[in-house]
Amino acid sequence: MENKNYNDIPKEMFEFASVGDLRHDQKLDTKPVGYFKDAFNRFRRNKASVLAAIIIGFLVLYAIIAPLISQYDVKYNDERFRYTLPKSALSEALGIDFWDGCQEKELTKEMFYYYYAMGIETGHNAVKNQEYSTYEVENGRKKTTYYSFRLDTYHANGVIFKDFTEEEYLNIQKYQNETGIQVIYPITDKTKRPEASQDKDDANYWFETKTVNGKTEAVLNEDGEFTNVYQAYTGKDGYNSIRIEGEEPLYDYAEANQTGYKLRINYYEYYIYYHSYVLNDGITEPMFLFGTTNYGQDIFTCLASGARFSFFLAIIVTLVNFTVGAIYGAIEGYYGGKTDLVMERISDLLSAVPFMIVITLLKLHMGSASNIWALLIAFFVTGWIGMANSVRMQFYRFKNQEYVLAARTLGASDRRIMFKHIFPNSLGTLITGSVLAIPSVIFSESSLSYLGIINLSTGDITSVGTLLASAQPYLTTYPHMILFPALFISLLMLSFNLFGNGLRDAFNPSLRGAEE
Repeated sequence: MENKNYNDIPKEMFEFASVGDLRHDQKLDTKPVGYFKDAFNRFRRNKASVLAAIIIGFLVLYAIIAPLISQYDVKYNDERFRYTLPKSALSEALGIDFWDGCQEKELTKEMFYYYYAMGIETGHNAVKNQEYSTYEVENGRKKTTYYSFRLDTYHANGVIFKDFTEEEYLNIQKYQNETGIQVIYPITDKTKRPEASQDKDDANYWFETKTVNGKTEAVLNEDGEFTNVYQAYTGKDGYNSIRIEGEEPLYDYAEANQTGYKLRINYYEYYIYYHSYVLNDGITEPMFLFGTTNYGQDIFTCLASGARFSFFLAIIVTLVNFTVGAIYGAIEGYYGGKTDLVMERISDLLSAVPFMIVITLLKLHMGSASNIWALLIAFFVTGWIGMANSVRMQFYRFKNQEYVLAARTLGASDRRIMFKHIFPNSLGTLITGSVLAIPSVIFSESSLSYLGIINLSTGDITSVGTLLASAQPYLTTYPHMILFPALFISLLMLSFNLFGNGLRDAFNPSLRGAEE
């Protein structure tokens, strides 16, 4: 390459530069990006993790808000509304066959008439809209007719016999007169009630029946209609419910007994009266968004309450274990040597004891009254060991770095070096581990409740695991009982795993400033 002597360049090749041609260093327009902001920028690019965070937020809001807005609480139960199917006000308003508290039924004539007659007497249709279809099945020379319809589980109770005092009876009469809503229906004639022992005390047989092969069948008149078997009015008690103007003949609406009166009441309307006018507890009508359990509890409220308890337990356990594990692991990793050796042996001994044995022994020692404390102590005994190991490894990784040696040279104390210089560099890994510990605690607590080792269904507290355990025998008959708790656990575990993966990538120091 030829060397040029720049001193020999003729001056004609130069020209004066104007002020506008001068170039200066320009100030950077970008703003500095902090550690957490950079991590957030990387996290939000992970669409799956963002979606998982939204789902977790929704589940947390559900756990916090649902018990506050629900008209029911955990202690609520009603044996007449056991196994009730989910129902929403929207489906009822739109009149659609979805989420309407109904289930498909295919029954023989005897049982179909049983439900169909409820709507005829009270106007509360157990057979939805009194609509049905029929088909025949041949069995040899015999043909059996089946009725297909949608059974409204909210009106399937029909009417029931119930004892009341005279005061209670008069209060119901007063309610009927004020609202025009009929709750009490005529008493049936004892001599005309079904002969079959299983049906004799069933208040829904208000019509004439006969017994065929031990089963109660309706007897229809020549017009194909039901004939009532109401007790004719005797005039003994002097009390009569509201009835259609000019109704003839009159009927008895009460049967005197030792406690007062025995009445036939429509349970749906009585439920509204009892909660609105007697208890005044804010319950306006039976409406269970997720259905009810085998104890008649509202699944929507119980699941939210169980979820709230699970989140609260998991957060408390995680914070305590994070604090203990961080301090314990920091001491191990920073000082090393004999200190690390002794402390590691202690954590090895504790981790060698199975968690199931710890919780079982605590439960036996503390009794059933302290299930929550037994659960907390069991999680605290060994829960911090994993966090301590993570912190220990991070301290071994960073304690000999140049910036640590510089701080030590400048006279920084051990405490300052540990928690001011080393610990912040380990924060990403620790945050990820802590977040993933939350679903682990929830799953462990639910598993213990499901297996019956811990019983948390006392007072105002319940557990997702308890809901799953109680619903298991009804998996095929009432799948809604297990659907919603199982869906909650599944969404929670999947979302936290995706969320944890996003946090792990976001706090990865090797990706600092990386762009996709």
